[in-house]
Parts: sequence; C-alpha cells; structure tokens
Amino acid sequence: MATENPSRIAILGAGRMGRGIATSFALAGIESLLIDLRPRSDGDFARLRETAMAEIGDSVRFLAEAGLLDAAGVDNVLSRVAVVPVAQAPAAIGSCDVIFEGVPETLEAKASAFAVVCEAASPEAIIASTTSTIGADELAAMVTRPERFMNAHWLNPAHLVPLVEVSPATVTDQRQVDVLCDLLKGIGKVPVVCRSSPGYIVPRIQALAMNEAARMVEEGVASAEDIDTAVRVGFGFRFAILGLLEFIDWGGGDILHYASAHLSKNLDEHRFAAPDVIGRNMAEGRNGLRDGKGFYDYADTNVAAYRARRLGEFLAMLQHRQLMPSIKP
Repeated sequence: MATENPSRIAILGAGRMGRGIATSFALAGIESLLIDLRPRSDGDFARLRETAMAEIGDSVRFLAEAGLLDAAGVDNVLSRVAVVPVAQAPAAIGSCDVIFEGVPETLEAKASAFAVVCEAASPEAIIASTTSTIGADELAAMVTRPERFMNAHWLNPAHLVPLVEVSPATVTDQRQVDVLCDLLKGIGKVPVVCRSSPGYIVPRIQALAMNEAARMVEEGVASAEDIDTAVRVGFGFRFAILGLLEFIDWGGGDILHYASAHLSKNLDEHRFAAPDVIGRNMAEGRNGLRDGKGFYDYADTNVAAYRARRLGEFLAMLQHRQLMPSIKP
C-alpha cells in the first residue's frame, strides 16, 4: 500500500470525533471506514449506523446549503463513508493505509482497540490515536510497531476546524510523521507538531482561558454575556490574525512582563506569573518587533510591510464580521 497516497482510511470508534474525521476524508475524495468495535446485536448496529450516517449527512448537507456542494456532490461524499461492524473490523483494518483510533478516553479501551489493530493492520500502515488526554509515549507501548504510531488530535467539529495537533512518541519514525502531516495537508488541514505533553497546544491554552472566564463570572467581574462578547470581538478577534507569541512580539515582551507582575501582585501570585523566558528575553534585548528579535527573528523582515499585511487581514475580518468602526469622510 502507498501510505503517501492512501485510498482508504479507517477510523476506530463511531462516535462524534470518528464521524467528523470520516467526513473530513470523504469530503476530500478518500474512502472512510468508520469501524465500530463494540459487539452489538444486528438491530443495535443498524441503529448506530443510521445515527452515524444521519449526522454525517447533516454535516455534508450543511456545506451544500452554504453553496459548496450540489446534490450529486452530497451523494458522492456520503458514498465514500461506510460504517463497519466489529465482525468485519479485521478485514477492514487490513485494507487501510492509515488508521485513526477514536475510542473512549480510557487506557482499557485504547489497549483493546490497539490489540485489534496490531493483529489486523498492514505492517506499512500508520496508526494514530486521536486522544486529547493520553501521551503518545504511553500509548506507543501498546502498539507492536511503535515507530509508525503517533497521536493526531483533531478539534471539533473535526470536518471544519483546520488544525490537527500531531504528537509523535519518542520512538516514532520522523518519516512517518512527515507522511501523516502531508496527508493532512492534502485534505486541507493544517497540522502542527508538538512534543508529547499533557494538553497539547490548544487544549492547554484554552483550559487556562476558559477557567479564567468562569472565575470572572464567579467573582462578579462581569456577566457571562459581556465576557463572551469581549472574547468574540476583542481577545479572540485579534488572535485569529496574530498568534499569541507573535502578539507578544508585536506589543513588546516587556509590556507582558510588567502586566504579569501587576496581575500577580493584585490577583494571584502564581497564576499570573510570567515564565522565565519573558524575563530572559528582556535582559537580552529581545522584546519583539522594535528590537528586531523576540520569539521570532525580524532581522530580514520589512517591518512596515509586515505590519501593513497583518492590519490588512485585520480590516478584512472586521468587514467580514460587519464590525468596522464608524468612519466619516
């Protein structure tokens, strides 16, 4: 099998994430086998298949309503998805080039799924867990060919959110990471690679942000509605254009240093303390754009053109969201 150009993808587990991943590949023209690993009666499996295909159908028809597909396109996409019962799982797994595991987040469930996979999969197949909580190294120990294993964390709704966080185990072959990333790029996803670490990138950042938002409601700082408005049209709006570290460089790392010191003193010493890298960057004159270096190196960057490009993207989003400020000539 040519993993670099797969003709068929397996997804173990027919839940919400599995359905979203199956939809993503089917939309890109790749056959997707949504494999149910739970023993069920014929009637129960028929109901599961009906529910799964109905949800996938709704997702695809929503895209058609948005003008991205016609009726024939909807039928074509849905024809590329099959829900497979556990009795047919070994044959289905063996026919696939890439296998995503999406069973419940328990070690027992993962171990059981990988036992089936390792027995049936082709030696050339890539195996990727979609776990959001368990490290790649821990799961790699459950796989007979760990050099072909990694985590691939999708964000819901998986068929729409571009990001996939790829987290290889210590023993993962870098060539396999490259192959999976190329596959994801080929279906329109944006993979990023991160070390096996709790929370990956997005869940770790968003856990802090969500807890702080809930804490502000608890403290009576603002209403839930006003906090969410602030996030939608302020916090989140800016970070859709500038990444968090890019934003530090844009404004200056020293600003974050002093703001963190103030919040630490007046709110919580540990929760708002800046990491050591912020202080080190200040001491080394790496405050960002104005110094020509920060988290990024701007030595060869036309800063004026870079600022204009980012601000142009910002204006385009303001116009798209109908949030442009009043401008009177």
